[in-house]
Amino acid sequence: MLTDNSVRAAKPLSCLRRIEARGALDTAHHARQNCSQVFRYAIATGRAERDPAADLRGALPPPTGGHFVSITEPSKIGALLRAIDGYEGTFVARCALRLAPLVFVRPGELRMAEWAEFNLDDAEWRIPAERMKARIQHIVPLSTPAISILRDLHPFSGSGRFLFPSIRTPARPMSNNTLNAGLRRLGYTTDDQTAHGFRSIASTLLNKLFKSLFQL
Repeated sequence: MLTDNSVRAAKPLSCLRRIEARGALDTAHHARQNCSQVFRYAIATGRAERDPAADLRGALPPPTGGHFVSITEPSKIGALLRAIDGYEGTFVARCALRLAPLVFVRPGELRMAEWAEFNLDDAEWRIPAERMKARIQHIVPLSTPAISILRDLHPFSGSGRFLFPSIRTPARPMSNNTLNAGLRRLGYTTDDQTAHGFRSIASTLLNKLFKSLFQL
């Protein structure tokens, strides 16, 4: 078992400072939250007695990222997903909207997704480091529904570079306004839901699930 003295707050803080020094302040805050979740799980399972990462609240400057509007009530999320399934825009845009709440990536990472990054047999999407905000390769596990969407999409854009090509030319990805425009067409205003808000949905619901499972 870990003890109160085995991991002090100074140790995770030194790691967070190195992330902060790279200019990745939002990533540093996420890393602190992840550390805290690990320690809370360790406490719940009898592997640790306290969470030293909790002592680091306020140790980092405030995050730079803004708040992205999202729906977090489960029944309303269900209504949103049903609305997306009935979207009557282009097939490619509909696939992008359906995939967004299944992969939890930023809208820019989704719209610029390339077929070469996907391995459907291994149910994996590897986003290269140069396209990630933190400049670290990101591996996205693909659920069965996500793979089904991708297999349906492949006959439409699989011969090209991008999953979601522009309607004007397959040499470029779809516009960065496409997802938000789709949400507006479905009746969701900028005060209801944004494309970036799908990440907030995942974060909110998964954190609630984690806390309910371990009663933290």
